[in-house]
Amino acid sequence: MTTIPSSSAKQVQEALGARLRELRKDAGLTGRTLAAATGQHFTRVSKIEHGVQAPSDEDIRDWCRACRADEQVPDLIATARAVESAYLEFRRQARGGMKRVLGPHTVPLYQRTELFRIYEHNVIPGLFQTAEYAAAMLSFWIKFLDTPNDLEAAVAARMERQRVIYQGRRRFAVVLEEQALRTWFGTAETQAGQLDRLLAVMSLPAVSLGIIPMMTERTAVGSAGFWIFDNSLVALETPTASIEATRPQEIELYAKDSEGTQFSATFRNTIDRRTEASLPSQAWTTSTPLMTPDRANWPACASSSPASASGGKSPANGSVTS
Repeated sequence: MTTIPSSSAKQVQEALGARLRELRKDAGLTGRTLAAATGQHFTRVSKIEHGVQAPSDEDIRDWCRACRADEQVPDLIATARAVESAYLEFRRQARGGMKRVLGPHTVPLYQRTELFRIYEHNVIPGLFQTAEYAAAMLSFWIKFLDTPNDLEAAVAARMERQRVIYQGRRRFAVVLEEQALRTWFGTAETQAGQLDRLLAVMSLPAVSLGIIPMMTERTAVGSAGFWIFDNSLVALETPTASIEATRPQEIELYAKDSEGTQFSATFRNTIDRRTEASLPSQAWTTSTPLMTPDRANWPACASSSPASASGGKSPANGSVTS
């Protein structure tokens, strides 16, 4: 995955050129022979292979066709497109306020997506957050990134994106670490309200949610929270930037990780009220045990790879955009 800033995008472009050069050599073609086969000057072939010039999508298709490596086209095109867009620095985006710090989490992308696969280890996903919880978390990021204080607008934008939960035939396959329930943003009342909201969302037929208990044997561990949008994009975050993966091979690996976390999660009619232990008794307002759907309700393609399917932590670890 490209996880470097755009200032170092040349290194990624050079790596892409090296991959194209390897394809040419594996096919037994000289630079001049490839140039003739693809209808371009041989000096341009050299520039592409040395990362001096970026190839277009059509260049990549013609190159792979000449090298009889058509199966490489999707991955190479995704790599080329990721050179400038894979790493989005929050501070640069935040010059106009937190409302602009979206990363890939835009309304158009949400509206295009039919299946959301979400894994979070220490924060409730933005789609399920209350306004109070979101405000407490975003307040930290406004200070941390030293951005203009547009908290009210930023929270409103996040609440607006939540409309997709109730629209269309979308599905949301979500796995949370138990730590996400125990990580506080704001007061005890804010946390209790957020857990009430989570209970309400979990009752929706479009939402399947599993929780991985803290003390349990597991088959997979996510090193960071990530969102998979259909089979087209994976988004994750560091404290300073959002990262996007669009290469099919990478998306497939994240899908495999998503499937692994699912098998470590609890999917049964009633989960013990482990969240109660993280709140003062007077702050817990819900009398209903935390519920999750049965594993049978987990969307079928949520556990498939793209090849087969069309004690709280610091707020600094919370999600910025999602």
